[in-house]
Amino acid sequence: MIKTMIKAATFGLVGVLISLPAMAGQEMKVGVKGMVCSFCAQGIEKKFRSQDEVADIQVSLEKKFVMLKFKDGKTLSEAKITQLLKDAGYEANFSAGESAKP
Repeated sequence: MIKTMIKAATFGLVGVLISLPAMAGQEMKVGVKGMVCSFCAQGIEKKFRSQDEVADIQVSLEKKFVMLKFKDGKTLSEAKITQLLKDAGYEANFSAGESAKP
């Protein structure tokens, strides 16, 4: 293992690995009106995880928002997010969160 680490350092691969988080996809925070229980949060999480563009999702029941992390080069439009939440029985609130770019 140490040999592999030394080889990687020799060829500059350590620098590449360290810079990978800088290439992560976009994030978007969206408020969710109507989310009142953990079952609601689980349903929303499942709905968004089924989308190909979504790399990860964090749901805050307490603060009533979702934080979406998108795969590199991918995103969901506000219209699509609104429709997904509406289909699940909730309302999107984009003024509650801010889009964040890497």
